[in-house]
Amino acid sequence: MGTTFGKGDHLHLIDGSAYIFRAYHALPPLTRKSDGLPVGAVAGFCNILWSELTRANDDAPTHLAVVFDFSATTFRNAIYDAYKANRPEPPEDLRPQFPLTREATRAFNVPCLEIDGYEADDIIATLARRAVAAGGRATIISSDKDLMQLVGDGILMRDPMKDRLIDRDGVIEKFGVPPEKVVDVQALAGDSVDNIPGAPGIGIKTAALLINEFGDLETLLARAEEIKQPKRRQTLIEHAEQIRVSRRLVELDPETPLDVTLDDLAIRKPEAEPLLGFLAQMEFRTLSRRVADKLGTEPPVIAEPAPLEPASEDADTPEAAPFDPAGYVCIREMSVLQDWIAGIREQGFVAFDTETTSLDEMKAELVGISLALAPGQAAYVPVGHREGDGDLFGSDALSEGQLVREEVLDALRPVLEDDAILKIAQNMKYDAKILARHGVNVAPFDDTMLMSYALHAGLHGHGMDTLSEQYLGHIPIPIKDLIGSGKSMKTFDRVPITDAARYAAEDADVTLRLWQTFRPRLHRARVTTVYETLERPLVPVLAAMERAGVLVDRETLSRMSNAFAQKMAQLEDEIHDLAGEQFNVGSPKQLGEILFDKMSLPGGSKGKTGAWSTPADVLEDLATEHDLPARVLDWRQIAKLKSTYTDALQEHINPETGRVHTSYVQTGANTGRLASTDPNLQNIPIRTEEGRRIREAFVAGPGMRLVSLDYSQIELRILAHVADIAALKQAFADGLDIHAMTASEMFGVPLDHMTPEVRRRAKAINFGVIYGISGFGLARNLRIPRSEAQSFIDTYFERFPGIRAYMDATVGFAKAHGYVQTLFGRKVHTPEINAKGPGAGFARRGAINAPIQGTAADIIRRAMVRIPAAIAGLPATMLLQVHDELVFEVEAAAVDETIARVRAVMEGAAAPAVALDVPLVVDAGTGAHWAEAH
Repeated sequence: MGTTFGKGDHLHLIDGSAYIFRAYHALPPLTRKSDGLPVGAVAGFCNILWSELTRANDDAPTHLAVVFDFSATTFRNAIYDAYKANRPEPPEDLRPQFPLTREATRAFNVPCLEIDGYEADDIIATLARRAVAAGGRATIISSDKDLMQLVGDGILMRDPMKDRLIDRDGVIEKFGVPPEKVVDVQALAGDSVDNIPGAPGIGIKTAALLINEFGDLETLLARAEEIKQPKRRQTLIEHAEQIRVSRRLVELDPETPLDVTLDDLAIRKPEAEPLLGFLAQMEFRTLSRRVADKLGTEPPVIAEPAPLEPASEDADTPEAAPFDPAGYVCIREMSVLQDWIAGIREQGFVAFDTETTSLDEMKAELVGISLALAPGQAAYVPVGHREGDGDLFGSDALSEGQLVREEVLDALRPVLEDDAILKIAQNMKYDAKILARHGVNVAPFDDTMLMSYALHAGLHGHGMDTLSEQYLGHIPIPIKDLIGSGKSMKTFDRVPITDAARYAAEDADVTLRLWQTFRPRLHRARVTTVYETLERPLVPVLAAMERAGVLVDRETLSRMSNAFAQKMAQLEDEIHDLAGEQFNVGSPKQLGEILFDKMSLPGGSKGKTGAWSTPADVLEDLATEHDLPARVLDWRQIAKLKSTYTDALQEHINPETGRVHTSYVQTGANTGRLASTDPNLQNIPIRTEEGRRIREAFVAGPGMRLVSLDYSQIELRILAHVADIAALKQAFADGLDIHAMTASEMFGVPLDHMTPEVRRRAKAINFGVIYGISGFGLARNLRIPRSEAQSFIDTYFERFPGIRAYMDATVGFAKAHGYVQTLFGRKVHTPEINAKGPGAGFARRGAINAPIQGTAADIIRRAMVRIPAAIAGLPATMLLQVHDELVFEVEAAAVDETIARVRAVMEGAAAPAVALDVPLVVDAGTGAHWAEAH
């Protein structure tokens, strides 16, 4: 048994990811002679690691670990999706060396640490702080400036290339501030390499001056109006939230969930056989001799490679050819395209992709089509590339050396529509909509994005680049390498055909390989039915809905915007009267001074800057004490409705159709719920009168009506079924008021004596339990003491013990299997279910809710797939899906028939796959606009 880490112990933490890049750029290129594999970075890495293990001075470690970045995507991407978006791809000859450095670390008998979702820096921060807390000290072997925030209190850094220690004075020399203020300076200065926005125009020196003057970032932002320089003052005021986001991005997480202890990192002597075996495999002769001498053994014999024999023409071809852009074909003649079409017909499947001028399928122009028949066998057919850069003085003529778009589509249409030929795409809905505008209806098809979603929901994203790197070990050409980014970004039709061919053919090649990878896994993972009944058949349904769009009345939106502006002005007058003075209602700082300094309202708290905190939850608590915070909440709500909906929606009206065409994302939520983007039509508020009014702008065309059909309390019904709650099942079967029934069960109040307040409390608990609500959360919702709220929850579980049993069983299943399932077999993976710390509760609640919300999502998907056939022949079009609601545009005379047919499909959607113990009930409404129909 090892001793406990403590006083006198010294932990060295090697920033492995930084090591690799430093070694790569500092040393000349080196390849393994036997096969030409690049190993220069691995050699530098091994030499530095060996030096750390053999240090013989006072700085020698007692404990050691090498820490790596696991993947390009971390929790910071959830905070800011463009985080590190500008980072260049690693050099081609460096990529194969990444896994070899992990092998090297293990060969040296050193712990190799990496965690999905976190960066190496977070792991280093966690271990270094733990070492100091345990009474020891830590040295970080890295020159990464982001780690300098950790220096001090027993933590030092050492630059391995310069062999120079970086202490507190070294940090001040670098940043102009001590380590504890480094994150404030970085938040202001930003970082173009990591794409951290910061404050535009403010660099490290200016940031340090500001932080030294005001003390810290929050104080600076709270007092930004005091800054004398107008431009600097305006920048800080306008970009305050962006700066706060930047601080969250640069601040390291010292609570990273680790499955190792400090004692696990104790120095262990390398074992000769695995270490020398690895060095021999890499053909590192000099280092092998040094290591063998130190370990007291003979160095391995590393033979010089024999000359390579020419490959036989009969040799077996590898199952998957290497990615080789030079092998891709650019089809510039119809005869060549016809040969490829013949190949497609012969084998019966083809992977394809479209290249266009926009991500908006309603506006995008087709630029080219790529095809892949086998791994490494891919081609690009250019049809819409143009000369010049598309600027005011550039040419707009079609480039030479490409085929005519209509002729290409006419040639491909027979195979793309042939029922005997399978078409394979990544995100088929986009390509299908593009081709549908040209009269091509693609079927049948497979979609690798949806295959991945059925297999891996909850584990990672499902974009092609992510999947390629994860499952093929290949990083595709980034699109920004071709079209740029920001203001200088150009459309794909301005990309030179040769460059476009390499990029587009690779996309088709990757898609085909992903299909070959995922197709057999669907059966092994038992999610074939999920993919074939819930995912794939929904694609054409969603594509049709998106193309149809929903009619939006611009004048109504404009009137609402004006009305909201007047309402905001009226509320501001009321707020100023209540405050007794004029102030900026949108300024949290000024509002806090009014509420807590001037009015002395209770419950105020100050942040690190000394400014009062005024988020929504604080104002909601204060609203019971005074009218002013209640009016501020009203003002904030109106301001959000105006900016997010009545103003923004006008920009999304398609000028040709007069309609808003949202895009549905099937893979947007782990549970199977659809997401709506550009614009998001699923989050329009319905709990307030002003929010509901926004739906008045969504209107039916002349002679038409909007029809809404909505599942009634579907998630509660599913809970009653899966948790086997007899009282709830009986209430649903009898058509009772479920919230009143719950209140009667919990509080012993007869149904005929039920008060609205008691029913409201039961309703809050009913819906809160599904989402794992806490006593604190319920207390805030009901504005009651936390102890009373917790008592309600305890009583709920006592009256319905099956719910607690369901929750415990679901969490237990997730911990044992790493996923939970819906009633229809959809797997939602729960990788954080065994995590410790603050994220544990979130993971537990997610696991409990996923089978319920996921089953509800599966049911409405099953309904949507069946509805087109059910309403065939009726003058009715399905336009929108908003969670449990479907919206249709229907000729007035056909409203009743449409409601009857759709309701029958929706209420029977679970059958025959699942026989629910409770009935599904669908409410219906109709009107000239959405608000009237809902």
